[in-house]
Amino acid sequence: MTATAASTPNEEPQGSAAASSSAIAGNGSTEPSAISGEPGPSEAGTSSSAPSTSAPAADEGTLLKAFFQGMRDVDRENEVHRILGAFKLNPFEQLGLRFDASVEDVKKAYRKSSLMVHPDKCKHPKAQDAFEILGQAQQQLNNEEKMKELLYVLTLAQDQVLKEWRKKTKNDAATRLASVLHAEGQKGVEAKYIQSPEYHEAWKVQARDVLARAEFRKRKLTQRLKDDTARCEEDEAEKKIKLKAMREHHHKWEDTREGRVGTWRDFVKGKKTRSGKELVLGGIKPPKAKEWDQDKTYMQRPVGEQFRPPPPKGPQTKQGAGRQ
Repeated sequence: MTATAASTPNEEPQGSAAASSSAIAGNGSTEPSAISGEPGPSEAGTSSSAPSTSAPAADEGTLLKAFFQGMRDVDRENEVHRILGAFKLNPFEQLGLRFDASVEDVKKAYRKSSLMVHPDKCKHPKAQDAFEILGQAQQQLNNEEKMKELLYVLTLAQDQVLKEWRKKTKNDAATRLASVLHAEGQKGVEAKYIQSPEYHEAWKVQARDVLARAEFRKRKLTQRLKDDTARCEEDEAEKKIKLKAMREHHHKWEDTREGRVGTWRDFVKGKKTRSGKELVLGGIKPPKAKEWDQDKTYMQRPVGEQFRPPPPKGPQTKQGAGRQ
């Protein structure tokens, strides 16, 4: 009895293992139909239920993909608006960088923003404009001369911000206490302020003002030089016109010389003098000087003798008597 009873429990686990293996082979069902091999209700409905479970999964994947795609489109459009709304005179703001960014930071920022707003990937109507602005900003930062001018202006704005902060915190008790507690004193407090976002925001605002004023002066000077150049060109053109008119008049005068001389010759031809002689061209002579005229009124006297008094009225001189 004991042997039979002992063998029975050993056979039951074998049956249960077979049942479990057959159940795993039959979609994990432990029902008697699965053990016997007959089709159960779960197997009969497997072929009909498979399409219904895969279709919702595909729809969910499409919806998630569309959702993330929409999120990316929103980010691209926001980046376009950020670039178009940035301060035009500061390429650091157009690239979304701080003013103390390095060359590597400029390259990374340009690559990231250009990929986001590329016209082939971004559907925004002004994506092309934003992409061109990024290119111009990168070129300006890579140009040593323009970069030097920009850094000069930014340094000037930075000095103004620090000067204003020092003036503001000169009598501030909290700043004094912080400088006392800090290991480096006032310099340490100032260095901590320089690393704060508040400082960079104030620097950005001040840089906009300085850049705008510098650009205004530059445009004003350029316009003044342009006006002066135009005025000089007008004066030069007027001089050329006058010289041309003078040359033309001279040429016409020379060309009509024979006609004028011929007219005078025709007028003089046939004329006679008072004595009845024929008038010869070039033969007209001035009157002879009168030797007996003491005053010589026909001659120009020196300055000191122009108002010489007339001779006295008395007896005639020997020369006058001799003439008589």
